Amino acid sequence: MLEEVYKERRERLLEKMELGVAVIANARPQTRSNDTEFPYRPNSDFYYLTGFEEDNSILVLVKGSEKNHTVLFVQSKVPEMELWTGKRLGVEASQTRFEVDAVYSVDDFDKEMRLLMAEQKVLYFDLFSEDLVYTQLKKMAQEMLHVRSVSISPRTFSDIIKLTQEMRLIKSSDEVAEIKEALAITEKAHHHAMKVCKPEMDEYVLQAEYEYIFKKEGAYSDAYTTIIAGGNNANTLHYIKNDTTLKSGDLVLVDAGCERNFYASDITRTYPVNGTFTQEQKELYEMVLAVQLKIIKAIKPQGSKKVLQALSERLLTEGMVQLGILEGHVKTLMDEKAHKKYYPHGIGHWMGIDVHDPCPYNDENGEELLFAEGMVLTIEPGIYLPKEDEDLPEKYRGIGIRIEDDILVTKSGCENLSNSIAKSVAEIEAMCKN
Repeated sequence: MLEEVYKERRERLLEKMELGVAVIANARPQTRSNDTEFPYRPNSDFYYLTGFEEDNSILVLVKGSEKNHTVLFVQSKVPEMELWTGKRLGVEASQTRFEVDAVYSVDDFDKEMRLLMAEQKVLYFDLFSEDLVYTQLKKMAQEMLHVRSVSISPRTFSDIIKLTQEMRLIKSSDEVAEIKEALAITEKAHHHAMKVCKPEMDEYVLQAEYEYIFKKEGAYSDAYTTIIAGGNNANTLHYIKNDTTLKSGDLVLVDAGCERNFYASDITRTYPVNGTFTQEQKELYEMVLAVQLKIIKAIKPQGSKKVLQALSERLLTEGMVQLGILEGHVKTLMDEKAHKKYYPHGIGHWMGIDVHDPCPYNDENGEELLFAEGMVLTIEPGIYLPKEDEDLPEKYRGIGIRIEDDILVTKSGCENLSNSIAKSVAEIEAMCKN
């Protein structure tokens, strides 16, 4: 995206702030073991506001009564360090690249930040983060209370995350385009995997097929740890061991999506290991699919996740009664929450730079947020029937099915951004046999 996009976001954030100073620190490298690190990924809010990927960097926004001020702190260029870890943009080049008022070395953060905080009443930062930058900030604010040359210093702390979450909830056309690009790669991965999946393949080998396509097609990484759950493993919702051998006659539930330019995709498909659904698998699958299609059709502005959740639970309960999985009246079963045994999770979640974008589903007054044009969410009904559950009809035991798509709320309804990924029984069987 162009630098003007990030500048405009910073300006919108400043408009939401009271007079004061906001600090957003980039993520720190995370240790994998001993002296090795995980691949680096920037903090989502920091990236959203800067487009800058380097660690050891901090964004500061100052909202004044007459003029605003934007400052970026970056890692200085140190040749000895760059020899080992790669080139840095540095202070001088950052001043040229970024449309900010000033750029300083992060080594000067303590000194410059004290000047920026002076005469400011409100300090915005991530109140719930344990990052050392925010610990340092609070210590500075406390020390400034006793500095005679400073007449006003921050005595009110406010959560900047609340403001950034609200901003990130509504996606721009540029952001939607990024998600579509990620989904185009994820589509290729799912279709490729359906074609190569076969009995006696290990789950981790199928996982490698997905991740190969992600990398081959230019995605930075997966957006989350891929789930490859064959047979009864699908009844563990966050199964990530991926160490079992896939068996003919079983289904495999695959929850896999790539991250491209730090924007996520999140797709689940369930398909037969040998390429053909059994009658029992087909009955369950088409029931879940019918529910998903009805839920997606119900999405529109002024709707809500709570309404979709209730609808999904009712429809799935009706389906389970029709198939003999549950017995009784639908309303009674729902009142008793009998359906929760086999459908325990939510219908979906926000998605964007984070695969689970962090905006709450209710405002600070407890009122549910209503859907609006530009929101992106997943829709993922499922049914999970453990092999060991003797209350179930024997023919359905050991089957787990989830179907997930990524949905954009539009002006008059919604758009299924992942609609071209094979999903019907006929589409999946045809793809598996190619």
